[in-house]
Amino acid sequence: MRTSLALLVLVALAGCATRVERIDESQPADLSGAWNDTDSRLVSEQMIRDSLSQPWLQEFNGRPGGRRPVVVVGEVVNQSYDYINLRTFTLDVERALLNSGKVSLVARFERAQIRNERRDQDINVREDTRNAMGRELGADFILTGTINAIVDPSGRREVRFYQVNMALISLADNHKVWIGQKDIRKLVTRSWLHF
Repeated sequence: MRTSLALLVLVALAGCATRVERIDESQPADLSGAWNDTDSRLVSEQMIRDSLSQPWLQEFNGRPGGRRPVVVVGEVVNQSYDYINLRTFTLDVERALLNSGKVSLVARFERAQIRNERRDQDINVREDTRNAMGRELGADFILTGTINAIVDPSGRREVRFYQVNMALISLADNHKVWIGQKDIRKLVTRSWLHF
C-alpha cells in the first residue's frame, strides 16, 4: 500500500513539473491576452509602414539638398493598466524606421553614453582617429506616442482593446505631419479551473 501511495504521489508531482519549450519567435504566443512581443512588433511595423507612405515624406524629399529626413523616436507613454515594456516597443519602432531605408535615425537613448565616449576620446585618443564633440546630426522630426487599453470583462470572458496613437512632428515648427492609430482587439476566455 505504501509503495502504491508513494508511486501515486510521485506521478502527481511529475505532472506538476514546469516544462519549457523553445518556440519560433515569429510564431505568436499569446497566453494571457496582455500586450506582448507580437503586438509590439506588428504595431510598430504597421505604424511605420503607414507613416512612410504619407505625403510628408515626398514633400521633404522634394526639398533642395537631396537628403533623407532625420527622425528621432521620442517618448511613448503607457496610459494603460498593463505593464508594457516601452523600451522594447520603441526599439521595434526604431528598427522598422531604420530598415525602411527611407529615413535616417538618430540615437535618443544612447546619447549620454556616446557623448561620454567622445569626452573620453578628447583626452585619450590620437587626434587623427578622434571623433569631436558638436558634430551630431540634428533630427528633422520626432515620433511620439501613447498606448491605451480598455478591458471589458464578463464572467470568464473579456475583451482587451489596445489603441496605439503616434504622431510625427516637425522639430522646425511643431507641425504634425502624420498621425497614426493602430487598434488591437483580443477576446480572452478563461478556463473554469484556476490554479
